Amino acid sequence: MSDHPQAPVAPVEAYEPPYYVAVFTTVRTEDQSGYRETNARMEDLVKDVPGFLGMDHAQTPGGLGITVGYFRDADALAEWRGNAEHRAAQKRGRTEWYQSYTLHVARVERSHGFTRAEVPQSPAAD
Repeated sequence: MSDHPQAPVAPVEAYEPPYYVAVFTTVRTEDQSGYRETNARMEDLVKDVPGFLGMDHAQTPGGLGITVGYFRDADALAEWRGNAEHRAAQKRGRTEWYQSYTLHVARVERSHGFTRAEVPQSPAAD
């Protein structure tokens, strides 16, 4: 859900399963008035949900946006789903910002990750 180009590029870490993911895939409308501010507020707000683990976001050049929210358990996901500000933003999204969207919620049964080790730089030869 981030429009922050300065944010470091790294996926959310692989957590010990089980946990839950909410995959939100969108195509936005042309008029995005107020979207950036609301999006930033939602990013700040979800961080306060106990059990929120993190979020990944990607945007294709063609306009398809994918946001994956990670939650420790179903209760954390339900708390976010029921948050009044979040529900108001959802309503505004349907009326103003989204041409279409899908939401998929799943329980993660398996998770692992990989990070390439940094290769030490050798001193420049003189």
